[in-house]
Amino acid sequence: MTDPTLFSSSSNKLPESPAPEPETRTALLEPPPAPAPPASPSRLQLWMHRISVFLFVLVSAVAGVLLIILPWTPQWTDNSLLFSYPGLRPVVTHGFFRGVCSGLGVLDIWIGFWEALHYHEQEEP
Repeated sequence: MTDPTLFSSSSNKLPESPAPEPETRTALLEPPPAPAPPASPSRLQLWMHRISVFLFVLVSAVAGVLLIILPWTPQWTDNSLLFSYPGLRPVVTHGFFRGVCSGLGVLDIWIGFWEALHYHEQEEP
């Protein structure tokens, strides 16, 4: 037979667990480093940005005005492109097509002026 004290003393004891290891961090768990503050643009970059916005607005406005007016003039239907492709003439002279072109002109002007009104420069710290 077995010794009852041996059985009872071994069942009351819990196996010892190993000491917990210190917490280790990996690159996935660490927070990302704080981003560097944005560098302020130089004077040349600032003026180049201003000029590019001005040119965008100017080209948009001119193209928009041309698209609004040109489809309703005689130059729209009497040009060398339509003389070379006579099948294209009925499409280009249709009122719906002219209206679509004028609508694109209005949209072009709107986009240009929207860009001008929403232009802002980066604030210096």
